[in-house]
Amino acid sequence: MFKYDKKLPYPIDIKNKDIKMAKYIITQFGGANGELSASLRYFSQKFSMPTEEGKALLNDIATEELGHQEMVATMVTQLLKGASIKELEENGLSSQYTEHGYGVFPTDSFGVPWTASYIANVGEPLANLMEDMAAEQKARVTYEHLIDLAKDEDVIQPLLFLRQREVVHFNRFKELYEKYKREGIK
Repeated sequence: MFKYDKKLPYPIDIKNKDIKMAKYIITQFGGANGELSASLRYFSQKFSMPTEEGKALLNDIATEELGHQEMVATMVTQLLKGASIKELEENGLSSQYTEHGYGVFPTDSFGVPWTASYIANVGEPLANLMEDMAAEQKARVTYEHLIDLAKDEDVIQPLLFLRQREVVHFNRFKELYEKYKREGIK
């Protein structure tokens, strides 16, 4: 059962328009290493976890990733607020505008739409957990790259929060992986 808490996991209040940064950040909404991929990966994998602890962990992190997806969409929306069509064109978002207006759509920073091929689920708990740890590391690195590109503290602080959550998720998956290995669970 899911319960929606009508607040973001971390407050976002970006005051300055930055179309280029919005274009970069959208990759964490619909890119291969983004939040949509993570939430669906973990949610689908939970069904093949051999213990209730494993199912609960994957479900909890999948749910948290949905909250992160909402944060990323909020950031993109605020960064685009007041952008003219000319500014969108100058920053390579005219195709995005053509298809979706100012709406947020799951793509990477190149405009490539999200695809289910971004998620992995082989039905084997240890392999899936290794994939999950790698996914969290790739997301962490992507957030670090975004932080390097960002110039506005209103953008940097939520990115730092999201980066830190990737580290926490990695550690939780690693703990479960190590427990399953110790107990001979495959």
